[in-house]
Amino acid sequence: MKILLTGCAGFIGWNTALSFLDTGHEVVGIDDLNDYYDTRLKKWRLDRLTSCSSFTFKKGDIRDRDFLKKVFSDTCPDAVVNLAARAGVHASIANPSIYFETNVLGNLHLLELCRHHHIQKYLLASTSSLYAGEKMPFSESLPVNRPISPYAASKKGAEATCYTYHSLFHIDITVLRYFTVYGPAGRPDLSIFKFIKMIDKGETLTVYSDGEQSRDFTYISDIAEGTRLATLTHTGFEIINLGGNQPHTLNYAIALIEEFLGKKATIVHKPMLPTDINATWADIGKAENLLGWKPHVCFREGIQRTVAWYLEHRNFLTTLQFPL
Repeated sequence: MKILLTGCAGFIGWNTALSFLDTGHEVVGIDDLNDYYDTRLKKWRLDRLTSCSSFTFKKGDIRDRDFLKKVFSDTCPDAVVNLAARAGVHASIANPSIYFETNVLGNLHLLELCRHHHIQKYLLASTSSLYAGEKMPFSESLPVNRPISPYAASKKGAEATCYTYHSLFHIDITVLRYFTVYGPAGRPDLSIFKFIKMIDKGETLTVYSDGEQSRDFTYISDIAEGTRLATLTHTGFEIINLGGNQPHTLNYAIALIEEFLGKKATIVHKPMLPTDINATWADIGKAENLLGWKPHVCFREGIQRTVAWYLEHRNFLTTLQFPL
């Protein structure tokens, strides 16, 4: 198949593109290379894609409808995988407009073009942030009507739009709710990458609350595989969780990083932020039943791999500007 994949220079997009390429598919990648975090990391990922003969890169923004029209007309994709998004719960409070422009309006542009080009498979990346306040383990049947950040609200809007296009135009659509993705070349604004860098450099970590809040950490290769499988599976319309299915506390994550770096962390505790939740835990029964998917990389192994990648690329990574 020829896959049009947005957000290809992002953490999940890069790995998902590699998963498609490694299994014989052709990928047309879109990314605007925005500066939410240091673009040199995005370009590092992109360089590893552009070396593949079955990969084509189109630089542009999914908010730009004219740009997307030309890409669709020029490439004629078989399926669209929308991994382009403004991410970051806390950052969405400071600038909510760009989150809704990208995550809702950009998603709408892509769905409209799928409709007009008769593309019958669409995949949207969504988020476990929607489950705030719900009972665990989080199942897809929960109402998720109380998003507590603009980021989560924008993803809820994108999901609702997807259902509308499935209902009206019979596009086969799968929505994936990802749970705390981590791994090599991950986003530097997220906890695992930040903790590794700061412990290695002897900087003080800020941990909100007591560090006993837990997350259903999910290793990147498992997420990429699940995204590929969901794209290749006819679902009608389904929302599916992809999670590690075994939550771990932040304190345990820090302890593993300390072990594999051989260094101790200096920690300062601050009150929990209003957009944070105490725990996440995915019910992955639907992913197992519909996609034949389950996570393969345990948390300890995933942290070990991530720390090893950091140490291998430390000289490059220490030159990057990390978000606060």
